[in-house]
Amino acid sequence: MFTGIIEETGTVRHVSLSGNSGRIQIGAELVLSGTRPGDSIAVNGVCLTVTTMDTKSFTADVMAETLRRSNLGQLKAGDLVNLERAMPADGRFGGHIVSGHIDGTGTVAALEQEGNATWVYVRTSPDILALIVEKGSIAIDGISLTVAKVGDRDFAVSIIPHTSSHTTLLKKRSGDVVNLENDIVGKYVERLLGRKEQEEPHRSRITEEFLRENGF
Repeated sequence: MFTGIIEETGTVRHVSLSGNSGRIQIGAELVLSGTRPGDSIAVNGVCLTVTTMDTKSFTADVMAETLRRSNLGQLKAGDLVNLERAMPADGRFGGHIVSGHIDGTGTVAALEQEGNATWVYVRTSPDILALIVEKGSIAIDGISLTVAKVGDRDFAVSIIPHTSSHTTLLKKRSGDVVNLENDIVGKYVERLLGRKEQEEPHRSRITEEFLRENGF
C-alpha cells in the first residue's frame, strides 16, 4: 500500500519492450534506501516489484496489463517519474489509501495559474469520472490530490508550489497522458451496490409514497 506522497522523482535510464511486456530501469537515490529485490516501489503510481538494483538504480518487470492501463509504455530514457516506496507499518499516513493499481489514464486538458496555485484539468473516461467526487481523493501519476471540480468530461485539481517542485505534474503539457487511480473506498461501494441490484432485479418499485400519489 502507498499514500500518494511522492518521495522523489527518478530518471528513466532504459526501457525495453518486447510485444506486450518489458523491463524498465530507473535511476534513483532516496527510494533505494532500505529497499531489497522483491520490494514494491510505485512508479508514476504503478506498483512495481524491484527485480534487481544497485546503488544508483533499480529494475522492474512490466506486464501487459500494466501497459494497457498506464502510461509506462510511453516512457523513454531521460523521462522523469514519480517514486514512492510502499508504506511501512509504522509510517505516517500523509495522503490517502493508494493501492498502486491504476484504473486507467487521463489526458491533461489545460493548466491555469491562480495566485500561487495551478489548476490542472484532466479529461478521462466516463467510468473513471463516475467514481470521482468533489473534495474526494484521486491519485494522478501516483500523487495524492484533492478533487476541486468535476465536470461531464473532466475533473480538476489545484496544485500548490510544494507539489509542483517535488513531482512531475506541472512538467506535463496539454495532451500528455497521466495515470489515474480512483479512491479505493468508492470502488468497493460501487461494486457492492451493483451486486445488490443484480441480486434484487425484480424487487418491486411500488412504495407507500407511490400508492399515496396515485390515490390509494
